[in-house]
Amino acid sequence: MSAEKFQQYQNQKIMTASPAMLVFMLYEKAIGCLKEAIVSIEAGKIETRWKANKRAMEIVEHLQMTLNTEQGGEVAANLDAIYGYVLRELPRVDLKNDPAPAREAVRLLEPLCESWRQIAHQGDGTGMPAVGAAEGPRSVKAARPAPPTRAAERRAQPHEAQRNGKERAVAPATPHGRLTITA
Repeated sequence: MSAEKFQQYQNQKIMTASPAMLVFMLYEKAIGCLKEAIVSIEAGKIETRWKANKRAMEIVEHLQMTLNTEQGGEVAANLDAIYGYVLRELPRVDLKNDPAPAREAVRLLEPLCESWRQIAHQGDGTGMPAVGAAEGPRSVKAARPAPPTRAAERRAQPHEAQRNGKERAVAPATPHGRLTITA
């Protein structure tokens, strides 16, 4: 399969995915990038490590910025704390060429990824649990990223990885309000 055909397939997969499947795909991509950063450190590939870690941070930042804290309650607050911790720790991957923060981030994100995988594959094909399912629609709604809210905008402060005092732009949303996932 040519690179162009593969990219078309990936784009179609993203455009037709349910909201729950998109969140699952974001977690998968972030974890994959973190694992790539770890392997790159071990192989001495500094640029590859930097690019992979940067992409993982952009994805986690997007997940944090799109949390619906008004409807999410305790679930959203817990996710916000996890994302904040990960975003504070990941700059050490680049600053110290240290794989430990990436490993810790993978350890924290993998259970969330698995939960979203289960949510994305159950129910009526929309990625939402069927009415009466054990988790219930509320738990999904609580954790599902939504368009940025005022609370999310207030959290949009530069983190330690920023250099030269310039603010780091949050990855722009696509026309569908989602972070673009590339292979």
